Amino acid sequence: MNYFHFPLEDWTNSFVNNWLLPVMGGFFNAISDVLGAFIEAVTNLLIAIPPEVIVLILIVLSWRIAGKGLALFTLIGCIYLGSVELWPAAMQTVAIVLVSTLLSVIIGVPVGILTATSSIMDKIVRPILDFMQTLPSFVYLIPAILLFGLGGVPAVISTFIFATPPAVRMTSLGIKQVPEDVVEASRAFGTTKWQLLFKVQLPLALSTIMAGVNQTIMLALSMAVIASMIGAPGLGSTVLSGISTVNVGLGLTGGLGIVVLAIILDRITQGLGKRF
Repeated sequence: MNYFHFPLEDWTNSFVNNWLLPVMGGFFNAISDVLGAFIEAVTNLLIAIPPEVIVLILIVLSWRIAGKGLALFTLIGCIYLGSVELWPAAMQTVAIVLVSTLLSVIIGVPVGILTATSSIMDKIVRPILDFMQTLPSFVYLIPAILLFGLGGVPAVISTFIFATPPAVRMTSLGIKQVPEDVVEASRAFGTTKWQLLFKVQLPLALSTIMAGVNQTIMLALSMAVIASMIGAPGLGSTVLSGISTVNVGLGLTGGLGIVVLAIILDRITQGLGKRF
């Protein structure tokens, strides 16, 4: 079936080695420095705050948003993380998830708004999102290592690429699902384009947007173990250590820690979406 030779590998390597790294290397280094400082600041803040304070805040949030059951689970889950000495690792994972989710929301929501209001932008962005979602997550690690080295920065970048599509798609879907009669009534009362967006469409689409944020957080957490392969700290590195040493107990300990974080964050964001 080899009817002709398509040297994609050679072209890609030539582009990276002869143009991308020599010309854009300084730009990527600047991004790495800024993002790395931000990740370190968030991580240090989470670790510096007494665990009891964070646990209390999480319990109150869980109780108010999702009920007593989640509050009890949050208490038990946090006690578990402390009892197996994984609290610092859990905070490192939370820091990476928070930074990745923040980037995904900051970029994903505006892009979702554009795709909902412009059919041309929708046709441009849709195949890009399909590419981001279907490309195996391991493939993200190669350019992330090449451009940003090892550590938390490439982990955040690869997680951002993997987790952004739901934020874009759900934002676009939420705005498109706003009833047309409501939009027409708003226009009849003389609302401007920006007033229509911020006072009518976004408030009515907020529950759907929160569902997208929920999915973004879950996808970011699912990258924790994969990102640990490129030096990302946190619970993923614990699981990776268990895999590399065939230590079932260590892998189970770290894996349960990820499950605890996933359930707490999932239920809290789901509860926020229902409230909206």
